[in-house]
Amino acid sequence: MMRSIEVTIVIFIIASAFILASFFAVLPSPREVSPINLRQLALTTLQMLDAKGDLSATVFKDVSDSAWGELQIALAASLPPNVAYNLTVYEVRPNESGRFIYVPVKSLSNAEGSLGVGSNFASYLMTSSNVTFRVVPEKIGERIGGGTLYILNCSDAYGWWITGYTPFSLAMDVARMLSAYFQTTIFIQNTTQLGQLLNGTSIQGEPVQHAVIVNTVGEAVPIPQGYYMTEGYDSGSYAKYCWLLGQRVRQYNWTWVSIVGYPLYYVSNTQAFPTSQNGYGIYGMRMVGAAGLNAFLQGIDNQPYTYNSQWITGSPGVVYMTDEAREDSNYYGIYPSEYQTATRALPSWIQSTYHVTATAYLYEPVGQWIPAATFKHQTSGALVAIGFTRPPDIRVTGLALLSYYHPRIYREEFKATNTSRLVVLQLALMGG
Repeated sequence: MMRSIEVTIVIFIIASAFILASFFAVLPSPREVSPINLRQLALTTLQMLDAKGDLSATVFKDVSDSAWGELQIALAASLPPNVAYNLTVYEVRPNESGRFIYVPVKSLSNAEGSLGVGSNFASYLMTSSNVTFRVVPEKIGERIGGGTLYILNCSDAYGWWITGYTPFSLAMDVARMLSAYFQTTIFIQNTTQLGQLLNGTSIQGEPVQHAVIVNTVGEAVPIPQGYYMTEGYDSGSYAKYCWLLGQRVRQYNWTWVSIVGYPLYYVSNTQAFPTSQNGYGIYGMRMVGAAGLNAFLQGIDNQPYTYNSQWITGSPGVVYMTDEAREDSNYYGIYPSEYQTATRALPSWIQSTYHVTATAYLYEPVGQWIPAATFKHQTSGALVAIGFTRPPDIRVTGLALLSYYHPRIYREEFKATNTSRLVVLQLALMGG
């Protein structure tokens, strides 16, 4: 009996405490239990209103135009019935100091006065359809002098490891990507013109110093008459011609660009070698082998020429674009694949051996192998080596050069007044 009375008393105490607590407790309002994200709602509403360009078209119309009334109807239909709104359009004007001021043009609202501190907003910047823009690239020569882009398009030289392309098609692609960044773009149409350039003589009166030479022939390199007889041939190899190219790159501060594979692996001249083929049935070519790249590096470092046939490149396989290269890709609007297969990557040890520094990495190194970068000599000249497998992705070449020189892009806007307007949509919840 006593135990039953105790239990009853405990139940009474607990029930009284619960009733008392419920009476004095302050429960949150429904909006606090399940709040609406007003900022997100405002932004989504503006995006929906402009899905077909209706909002952009309306905010530039005269304030008396009937389109404003249609916009308000659409705005009210897009929001819940318990949401108050205030949509204000501002004209964006530059002032004398170069800053911008915002002048109210039109407001649409379903509330009187302020929406209160509980409101939130989103903004949308609109540009009139009659605004035109122009992109003006900085000329590379403005900072380094010279600024000539030479593209090897020699009709009397065959290409190798450019499967699916011709030197002409690659030359056109290079010109389309890069010409805007150079003072002058010149196609080297034959090996005779290349010989003229190697002798330090301009083709069209352009500055020869500080130029870029893109070899679109791939693993082969055109060789002019006179170089393949007197200076090029040595102990059964044309490696000494490659050494001379390295010397010229150093002398004139050129950037020599190899677009694919093993640089300087063949020399090509259809008139000089009409009966010679490279071992794969491509006539007009002679194999130099690994000695070509070694000789070039000796030349750019001003070392005496010695024949060295040691194979120095490696095959790290699939490599991935660096973060810096991704940024440059977006900046310049050139989008090669973010992963490539490297089978002819240069080793890092050449930096100390030939006094070059690898810079402007496009793809992440793998161990000692550097798959795509610019090797700049400490004195003068540079080699861009894209050691990827065939077929070549010429966009990698374009991005490599732009990442190395990093010219700026100036965006110019041609417009009359009243062509930029800011739309601000402020929302608040009504009721409890």
